[in-house]
Amino acid sequence: MKVVLYIYSALFVFALSFAVIKNEPKNQDDTFSNRVKVALRNTGNTLLLQSQDSSSLVLPVIQNGPQSFQLTFEMELPIVPDSLVASVERNFKAMNLPSDYLVEVVDCQQNEVNYSYAVSDSEERNIVPCLGRNLPMNCYSIHVIFPKPTDVKESKLSAPWYTLVVFGTLGIGLFFLVKRKESSEPQNTLAYIPLGNYAFYTDQNKLVKDGTDIGLTAKETDLLKIFADNINQVVSRDQLLKEVWENKGVFVGRSLDTFISKLRKKFKDEDHINLINVHGVGYKLEILKDSKK
Repeated sequence: MKVVLYIYSALFVFALSFAVIKNEPKNQDDTFSNRVKVALRNTGNTLLLQSQDSSSLVLPVIQNGPQSFQLTFEMELPIVPDSLVASVERNFKAMNLPSDYLVEVVDCQQNEVNYSYAVSDSEERNIVPCLGRNLPMNCYSIHVIFPKPTDVKESKLSAPWYTLVVFGTLGIGLFFLVKRKESSEPQNTLAYIPLGNYAFYTDQNKLVKDGTDIGLTAKETDLLKIFADNINQVVSRDQLLKEVWENKGVFVGRSLDTFISKLRKKFKDEDHINLINVHGVGYKLEILKDSKK
């Protein structure tokens, strides 16, 4: 049955490919970069005025790539995260820019990120930490990255619509037949992963201890899966960033540290489970043997 499903799936893909051979060319909005530059210059002007600087200049916005932009200033200034977040949001909305973006405040001399945050339609990726902690007078540049392609018009299908309907219906029908057959077969999978006195349900995004459910976000689950496969072993920051974020095409600033802090709180009532920071290397999920009942 699976072989038949694969054959019909291949036919459906072929029909879909044929349908989109004659596409309209993608039309990238040529005004996108100009709208970003206007929004960032307005943001820079707001930051200068809030620091009581009405004379120095906002330098021309630099476009480092199709989705990457850099705002710089003529003079040093302090950065108030609350004002930065509010001003960027207000100006981006006014210029009808995408709602997914990453903002980083970079020290000009050290070339280090002093503050960063991410905004997204997805609540899980919407990270705006450390509001209220102002950055002192210094030379800063503000980098903005839009992780998704912008303003691309969808292609029109040129093949008859009923071709897709026929193959799609056959494929869906066979899919449900195979799923019904597979569901009747005995499942031999581990329901949860034991972590000390906790039960880690990876498919349900939760921890359970003493009958109490502790919810996890998808990113927390992904991180904890890696640690569960490497208990009492050091996992490098590079591995965590690559497997949880970079392989999925997500841009991150300091999101890893934020999620590690959230995971630590999940185990705060268990003295024998520690999520340890190994300086300069990564993190280790340490579980002592006497933590199990």
